[in-house]
Amino acid sequence: MSGETVKSFDPPGGLPSGLTFDGKYLWLCDWDTSLIYQIDLDGKEVKSFDPPGVMPSGLAFDGKHIWLCDWDTNLVYQIDLDGKELKSFNLPGGLPSGLTFDGKYLWLCDYDTRLIYQIDLDGKELKSFDPPGVTPSGLTFDGKYLWFCDADTGLVYQFDLDGKEVKSFDPPGGIPFGLTFDGKYLWLCNYDTGLVHQLNR
Repeated sequence: MSGETVKSFDPPGGLPSGLTFDGKYLWLCDWDTSLIYQIDLDGKEVKSFDPPGVMPSGLAFDGKHIWLCDWDTNLVYQIDLDGKELKSFNLPGGLPSGLTFDGKYLWLCDYDTRLIYQIDLDGKELKSFDPPGVTPSGLTFDGKYLWFCDADTGLVYQFDLDGKEVKSFDPPGGIPFGLTFDGKYLWLCNYDTGLVHQLNR
């Protein structure tokens, strides 16, 4: 059943704000500590580092590097797996709150404009659309569809690459703020409870 919890755990940090998956580990950014954590699928910390920026709010993995969007600087940073900055660029919108990679392009959701943007790896906007929901706060790609969570409605939405809604469900917790996909399951971090949930899609 969509949205059914497989398991949950309390990750390091206090206010999880973004998630991505590298094929083996989860990476989580946190507003309380301003750190990025590499964690296993049971929530155990492998390592952590202090990334560029001030308020890390979304993560993506491109197969080699991590991409990070920051709420305070309104930049996207490309970093290596030890946190070293490789490049950065400005973003459309004002409060980037979620990031994912589709194999070629980055997708960004913005808390201020309430839009979802497709951007190239230098930050050039390719297209944008107004998704269902009110305030997108996390974004991921499953190989065919985009998924995003919304901080106001509290729902998770599945939609196509033109923004057409396929379905939605009500996940556990209060304020979803970070989403990733591991090839089978969705992972959601919840700003209200501080927990990470593994969910059926």
